[in-house]
Amino acid sequence: MKPSEIYKENADNCATLAEGEPSKNSPAYKRYRRMEEAWRALAEEQEWLDGEVPPVGSNRADTTKKRPG
Repeated sequence: MKPSEIYKENADNCATLAEGEPSKNSPAYKRYRRMEEAWRALAEEQEWLDGEVPPVGSNRADTTKKRPG
C-alpha cells in the first residue's frame, strides 16, 4: 500500500469519527474535520512527490521580463 493510500484511509477514519459526534459544534467534531483535511492534504502532496499528479499551476513564471529602471 502506498503512503498516499494510507493517508487517505486515515482521512476517512477521521471523517467517520467526526460523523459519530452528536454535534457539529463540538470541539471533537471540529478537531476530527481538521485532522481529515490535514490527512487529505498530506495524501495530495505525497501523490505529487511520487509523480502521480502534476503540480498545481505548473506554468513557470516569465523570467524574461525586464525590471523597470
